[in-house]
Amino acid sequence: MRADIPDKLYFKIGEVSKLACVEPHVLRYWETEFSEIQPKRANSNQRLYRREDVETVLQIKSLLHEQEFTISGAKKFLSEGSKVDEIADSTPVSSSCLKKIKKELLAVQDLLKK
Repeated sequence: MRADIPDKLYFKIGEVSKLACVEPHVLRYWETEFSEIQPKRANSNQRLYRREDVETVLQIKSLLHEQEFTISGAKKFLSEGSKVDEIADSTPVSSSCLKKIKKELLAVQDLLKK
């Protein structure tokens, strides 16, 4: 799904948190809501995410934050076995995404004026 995921067997929750740009408590919540995320536990009881788990987390983040699905909608989408890329072209750009793009473009414009 994303090429910038390091080539490792297991990832700690902090590493997954940084890769997905979400807080660890969000990951723990998603584990309770989405059965697709099932990290193993080390002897120290620390969560160890596999690459598939990380890819699923990134897909869930995309569904919830970028595509603006609800939790139940994202669950249904994942249970049907669909991929985020399949809906990316057909989903309109959200207003929050457009606002972010506008803000970044205005910042670039200000830099160019200087």
